[in-house]
Amino acid sequence: MASKTVFSHRDPMLKKRDDFEDILEERRNTSDLRYALRCYTPALYKGLTPCKASELKTMVLRSDQLLYVINQVSKETDTAAEEIQAEAEAILEEMAHRLQLSTIRFFAFTLSKIFKTLFRSICVNEEGIQRLQQAIQEHPVVLLPSHRSYMDFLLMSYILYTYDLALPVIAAGMDFMGMKIVGEMLRMSGAFFIRRSFGGDKLYWAVFSEYVKIMLKNGFAPVEFFLEGTRSRTAKSLTPKLGLLNIVMDPFLKGEVFDVSLVPVSISYERILEEALYARELLGVPKPKESTSGLFKARKILSEDYGSIHVYFGQPVSARGLAEGRVKRSQFNLMPRHIPRKPTEELQDFVNDSAYRLVRAQEENMVLKPWVLLASLLLQNQAAGNKRGMPLEDLTEQAVWLRDLSRQFGAFLHWPDHIPPSKVVSSSLSLHRSLVRISEGRVQLTLEQGGRAEPGLPKAAMTPEDELLSQAVIVLSCVSYRNQALHVFIRPVLLASAVHAASVNRKQEIFNAFSFLRNMFSNEFILRPGAEVQDFEEACYLLVKSGALRFNQQEVLVTERGHRTLAFLTRILDPFVQGYQMVCRFLCEEATEGLTEKRFVPAVRKFIIKHLLTGGLKYVEVLSSDLQKNALAALLRLGAVQKLRGGAEQGTLKVNTVMVNSLEDTLGGKLPTQKPLAARL
Repeated sequence: MASKTVFSHRDPMLKKRDDFEDILEERRNTSDLRYALRCYTPALYKGLTPCKASELKTMVLRSDQLLYVINQVSKETDTAAEEIQAEAEAILEEMAHRLQLSTIRFFAFTLSKIFKTLFRSICVNEEGIQRLQQAIQEHPVVLLPSHRSYMDFLLMSYILYTYDLALPVIAAGMDFMGMKIVGEMLRMSGAFFIRRSFGGDKLYWAVFSEYVKIMLKNGFAPVEFFLEGTRSRTAKSLTPKLGLLNIVMDPFLKGEVFDVSLVPVSISYERILEEALYARELLGVPKPKESTSGLFKARKILSEDYGSIHVYFGQPVSARGLAEGRVKRSQFNLMPRHIPRKPTEELQDFVNDSAYRLVRAQEENMVLKPWVLLASLLLQNQAAGNKRGMPLEDLTEQAVWLRDLSRQFGAFLHWPDHIPPSKVVSSSLSLHRSLVRISEGRVQLTLEQGGRAEPGLPKAAMTPEDELLSQAVIVLSCVSYRNQALHVFIRPVLLASAVHAASVNRKQEIFNAFSFLRNMFSNEFILRPGAEVQDFEEACYLLVKSGALRFNQQEVLVTERGHRTLAFLTRILDPFVQGYQMVCRFLCEEATEGLTEKRFVPAVRKFIIKHLLTGGLKYVEVLSSDLQKNALAALLRLGAVQKLRGGAEQGTLKVNTVMVNSLEDTLGGKLPTQKPLAARL
């Protein structure tokens, strides 16, 4: 068992959450080989003996649902059922894991060495581990970690091995399978490989869904997948993908198991290994292909300090509890269980709502480090045109103010209160010295570093565009840290922006402006569909609690101390507003008739670069392809842009210039305060 280095939950830096322990402390003091070869006897679901991987494949291939689909596909394609059966076997062979304890032991030894080199500590909440241990023995368990780094799934298995818990089987993208040797080792450590998209391939979907459901129903192992579907390059939570969640809910909904425990896991990195890689991807530099040689080339990161990791295992969420009063399970008795059926609208809404609740649970247990607050302040200072940066004393004072505000908003903040704030700030700046520097007592982002040459060589000549993109790498890296706190601030941010823009201070009109902004940016942030009133009331509560607003009957009044708070909050949304405005302007001014979704991002990036170079834009972060894609998704959802099907090129965009112009004007000026449907406030 790991050592007892505990941060008390009574400490305000980790208020109302569980205790943490650093699992690396014991690794630094005892033999890694002994750790890897120790007796490993995890408790299993209802004490069952897990079947072998080969037996699991046989169960999948003999399942009624797969046999039914094989016969269907055989009839539809006029192909012999034996051929379709052979195809199903080949799909399963390509997909299936081959979990072996010897490989797990190898990873346990190797990862111990790597983690001790890279990280100061890996802190895990012990109570969450105890809850998980209990859940694994009672019901099938689904682990749902947040996804910010390639390190996530290795880290999860390492932690479960450390605590003698059943190792998960992990849904991994097919691109990992292409890594020679490493791909097979991942397969032998519990990874099963799936295509990024199935299209309309009925057979592939049937093999995949049966494979996952049989593992779950038989308690073979906890099933682990990422609700967001892919790594977040921006450190914001992504809109959840519902395919795998539908699959793991299915055995419960059909009465094949009594319940399924869904466990949200929040993984918080003080410094992300891929920070510069992500920033470059957002600027259009292609993602490097996963390869074993690439892995060895990345060894240079072992000389870096990546600070600490906090991993929080949340309260298991009961699928039965989520479905109570929401889903009539009797509908599944109307036809044989093995016949695939399209989910009803009621069922789709239920799974979608559950997914948003689970992602919100992940967000609420993310541990924020001081650098998240410092990055927020430095970005706002940089956007205000202060090229010389901020005096260190001012930054420290503002960071303490923001620390207190964050805590009032319920942030899970790791700020050691027994250390003077000046030391906390200095330590954080030192860890992130690739992004920030201190010169003559002033702190500024290292925006000029892209133009540096190797020692002894002249500075490389750079075009203005190259220089801008080099600066954007630093800015977007900092943005990814600021984004870690967006879930704490986003509801008060939307309310502050509504109060700032509205010409009246009546609560109903401000709610209407809030609703417009919330709807406009619902592709950007995790905002549960249909929860406008709850989000508005939460924002009101937090801003009243922090002393920024007060209510006088149906009027909203900003207090004297509230001006500073509202100014900070509105500046958080400003880059997103400006980014969406630029996308609207591009679509009205420069979008050609043949513009496709594929060509949209390169074209809008070129348009934005031109405006940034001429000084027409304030925020470099609007160069983020994530922001641009989210803006387009919002315009498609609102009907201001349509995606045409068929024709010479798929995905051609048809722009309603009147509507797009109107949205741009609305974002840039007075927000709508009149709304025909009055909410109950």
